[in-house]
Amino acid sequence: MPEIRPIKDLRDTTKISELCHAKKEPIFITKNGYGDLVIMSMDTYERKLAKADLYAKLAEAERQIENGEPLLDAEDVFTELKRKYVNK
Repeated sequence: MPEIRPIKDLRDTTKISELCHAKKEPIFITKNGYGDLVIMSMDTYERKLAKADLYAKLAEAERQIENGEPLLDAEDVFTELKRKYVNK
């Protein structure tokens, strides 16, 4: 269940910060009974960005498959990565 708080709660910044870190989810802030802001911890923000980036990459890969673009062989990719980064 999302955490919803009135904008006046932002006066107590320490409490809001602790809440953001404890919930590990965005906190929705209302103004005059309507949604106004969303706040979250930096960790939560970075996780959300990483997840969005992953979904974008997966969507791009699916698009490439649908368009019949050639796929890379996994063994070749790992061999090249090992050669480039491990066997320096």
